[in-house]
Amino acid sequence: MLNLNGSMLADIVLAFMVVEGVALWLWHRYSGRGLATREILVMLGGGLCLTLALRAALTSQTWIWVALPLLGALVVHVVDLRDRLRRRALL
Repeated sequence: MLNLNGSMLADIVLAFMVVEGVALWLWHRYSGRGLATREILVMLGGGLCLTLALRAALTSQTWIWVALPLLGALVVHVVDLRDRLRRRALL
């Protein structure tokens, strides 16, 4: 039976998210459909940052290595919120 610890699972999630981002980017690039590059980065960025923070916590890194990805997730969230509000002409 496969024995995976928490940080290995976080690594697997990160790998799948990168594969998803590349696949979405390639689909948009070659078909012109789907999400633009910025939208893909914003969509996946928050999850990537949160997963990095989880991985840092699971591997007992110092607090800064947990805090920095959390700060990154906040920045991506604010950018996403601003973009959504602009699209609805609320900002």
